[in-house]
Amino acid sequence: MLHYASNLDPQIHLAFTSQAEGNLALHVNDDPQQVRANRARLEERIGVRSFSLTFMNQVHSATVLNAEQRAEQQGAESAAATCDGLISPTGTTPLAVMVADCLPVLFVGHNPQNNSSATAAVHAGRRGLLDGILPETVKQLTELGATRIEAVIGPAICGRCYEVPQEMLEESEARVPGIGSITSWDTPALDLPRAAAGQLRDLAVQVRNSGICTLENPEYYSYRRDRHSGRFAGIIWREN
Repeated sequence: MLHYASNLDPQIHLAFTSQAEGNLALHVNDDPQQVRANRARLEERIGVRSFSLTFMNQVHSATVLNAEQRAEQQGAESAAATCDGLISPTGTTPLAVMVADCLPVLFVGHNPQNNSSATAAVHAGRRGLLDGILPETVKQLTELGATRIEAVIGPAICGRCYEVPQEMLEESEARVPGIGSITSWDTPALDLPRAAAGQLRDLAVQVRNSGICTLENPEYYSYRRDRHSGRFAGIIWREN
């Protein structure tokens, strides 16, 4: 498991699982009991309460929800929220984002005035990235009082491998300049990690990028490599 410590709050941990931790998605035609067992082992490994790791029903949107507010309104045991970003205003709710080529982006927003931190987990696929899910997350963290924000971009398909039609490249470049790329075999491509890092740095966010390509690295699930692949997760939690 790829692990990072927050630069803004030493009690907050950011990590990305791999195939070694097993498939964590319930929607990929895997045995649900096995998936739940994988999730339980992960929670035990990172030291959080059983069933507290909060997942999303991801739909390639730019919707970011308050995980704690939703739990208060609908109950902690309610179905996963349909969105592509979750924020924990207190940083105490463990959050997870599932991917298999799209960008998993984990955030810490710190308010030095009261020494508090909020966290966020975001699924930034092509559509979400183009529709502004990363600026929306930064906006919500800022509204919660964060004046310093860091983000870690986890393993994802790279600009050398994410082949797309020329028309899609041109449409995407028009909306997010700098997202266009060329594959290692000289065809049109998109570089989501580079575009995401650029968007975030323009918003004064401190960015770290794993630099790992999911298509090239067999340790990670990749939908482009295997349409029946599982999903790994980006997870962020506060140590107890």
